[in-house]
Amino acid sequence: MTLYHLNFDRHRLGTNFPVVSLLSGEPERSQYIAHNYLQDAYLLSNYRGLSSYLGYLPNGKPVLVATSGIGSPSLSIIVNELIQLGIRQIIRVGTCGSIQPYVNVGSVIISQGALCRQGAALDIAPVEYPAVADPFLTVALVQSAQELQIDYHLGITASVDTFYEGQERISSSANPHLLSRLRGITQEYRHLNILNYEMEAGTLFKMAGVYGFSAGCVCATIAQRTETEDIILDQKDSAVDKAIQVAIRALEKIEL
Repeated sequence: MTLYHLNFDRHRLGTNFPVVSLLSGEPERSQYIAHNYLQDAYLLSNYRGLSSYLGYLPNGKPVLVATSGIGSPSLSIIVNELIQLGIRQIIRVGTCGSIQPYVNVGSVIISQGALCRQGAALDIAPVEYPAVADPFLTVALVQSAQELQIDYHLGITASVDTFYEGQERISSSANPHLLSRLRGITQEYRHLNILNYEMEAGTLFKMAGVYGFSAGCVCATIAQRTETEDIILDQKDSAVDKAIQVAIRALEKIEL
């Protein structure tokens, strides 16, 4: 059966079927991963801009690279359909903003768990349900960063639904009037030793627990929220490339 949003079925993947997927919010990043880090990669579908590719690691392991779009509602659809296809391990390769002064732009953040403030996740499991990464994937990501000598941080991520209000952006937003519960939220999270803001990992981790698959997350740090609300565009590409390298090396380590 063809999955409605992915727009392909299991037969399209052939006999050497992948059980692992790299998940990216941006279609451009999915394309970049497929064409620069995988061998013999080809486009499976580009329906609604949610491009998916099948390619192979140098050791012959098949990898499905899928685009999840922005935010947890879109991610929840794509992940649901990936699991229907038979995918059993998912690593999100994303971007994020640091909220700790010692986590610099250009480093990568490996999420061991998430503070999940996401409406989509509430349709998956109760608010109390833990949003935690698979420990084996997480260890593989950490070891990969160490081997590649990439500056990394391991810790808790704040996964929220909105880019502006939910991440306490004011000067760069059309809405300078935050709800009272969001005023000071970044400082509060900083005191809780949360490393970063992003928009997908919490829901991904809860889905992994409920659906029974393994999930990990590595994000490129492209904003330093203790200094500015802005994304540091001139360092984005190099930071993203580091996150991709860490994810690819981790895939080479784990048993598929």
